[in-house]
Amino acid sequence: MLDEADITPLAPDRFSQVLPAGAYRRFADVLNRGARALDGRTMWHVNTTLKGGGVAEMLGSMLPYAARAGIGCRWAVVDGDDEFLALTKRLHNALHGFAGDGGPLGIAEAERYAATLARNASALLPQVRPGDVVFVHDPQTAGLIPALCDAGAIVIWHCHIGADEPNDIAREAWAFLLDEVTPARRYILSRRQYLWEGLDPARLRVIQPSIDAFSPKNQPLDDRGVDAILKATGLIEGEPTAAPTFTRRDGGADIVKRPLILMDDSGPVPEGAPVVLQSARWDRLKDPTGVIDLFADHLATAYPDVRLVLAGPSVAGVADDPEGSEVLDECVRRRRTLPARTRERVHLVCSPMEDEDEAEVVVNAMQRRADVVVQKSLAEGFGLVVAEAMWKRSAVVAGRVGGIQDQIEDGRSGVLVEPRDGAGFARAVAGLLEHPDRARAIGQRAHSRVRDRFLTPRQLQETLDLVMDLV
Repeated sequence: MLDEADITPLAPDRFSQVLPAGAYRRFADVLNRGARALDGRTMWHVNTTLKGGGVAEMLGSMLPYAARAGIGCRWAVVDGDDEFLALTKRLHNALHGFAGDGGPLGIAEAERYAATLARNASALLPQVRPGDVVFVHDPQTAGLIPALCDAGAIVIWHCHIGADEPNDIAREAWAFLLDEVTPARRYILSRRQYLWEGLDPARLRVIQPSIDAFSPKNQPLDDRGVDAILKATGLIEGEPTAAPTFTRRDGGADIVKRPLILMDDSGPVPEGAPVVLQSARWDRLKDPTGVIDLFADHLATAYPDVRLVLAGPSVAGVADDPEGSEVLDECVRRRRTLPARTRERVHLVCSPMEDEDEAEVVVNAMQRRADVVVQKSLAEGFGLVVAEAMWKRSAVVAGRVGGIQDQIEDGRSGVLVEPRDGAGFARAVAGLLEHPDRARAIGQRAHSRVRDRFLTPRQLQETLDLVMDLV
């Protein structure tokens, strides 16, 4: 048996609080029609992890609302050994156009990939009925597509990564996966530019990702709640003056109990100190060492009170990313090269992942506490962490790559910078630190943009429209 998520239904009517009336009515109508169209069928989603990363967060946000509307939903994860995960991470990097670990994508790798997914297909296929709709996510699971199609399922491949300007590395990954992907009835990509050569453009649907306004990561928190949570976790100096409370995904109330892991000799941030934050998985494509460099080289001297917080999940808590511990170690080593007075202002932080809701609300508090949020990605499929920060009215400085460009209107709802331009990032951050009124105006416009374009109802509507076309 494959591991499977426990999907707790959530009431979609909560979105009437944040959406314009007309948008909410359209959402409710699509849910009702989708439930009728899928009566007697199951809508499956298959990926590689139930927690950590954008795909798991999106599924955890969308499926509970679909389930409450009466749509049969199941979410399963494939199982693979360390060699399989290293190979699929290589494919992930290659689809972005990066060499990753530099390993091959040859016959031996194709055989390992096929054998792992054949074993997973043997566990999955007996549970999938003809006519069920199966969404297969990203390169890790694409090898399931032919067998699922042969079994009579309606298969949709949803790839969350890609390259705007593909190179030979990306094309090598396409060639590795093309025979697996081609039989799918539809291909969902977050940008039209990501469509591979050799895939039928008529089967493409562009559906951009979204965030859930009510998840622990995005739910409202006032200043007092933010302060209580960050002091309770040890990130900010001092004792909390209120209970660090939050609302769980199922609606229950709880308090934050687990401290953050402050890596190396990172101490807490002094109360009241300005904070520049990057919060993301420990991934080389997020360029965390580049963030350390831009702070040390361009900001530390000019802004002696500013603190840099680099935050990510505990590397033991993200099962499908074997590079995480290596990247975190690289950040620790880079930090140790800094002069002592600069080093003490760089805080490397890991969130325990034993309780996903608690980990999410801590990220929420960090994003709300930050004076500027950066996302110095060298490549992104979409980069939902940007939308999350924008929803909280944060001023965001981010790399001009992938779907980040679709979220931020440069100079209006954020600032875009060429991804390898550390000095440019520093100038943009400095401009927001020096002009807090401008930062607040950008943050307000950012919140409105996410409300209108990047919340769960829009993605779920577009997904169900696609499904209804097929069934």
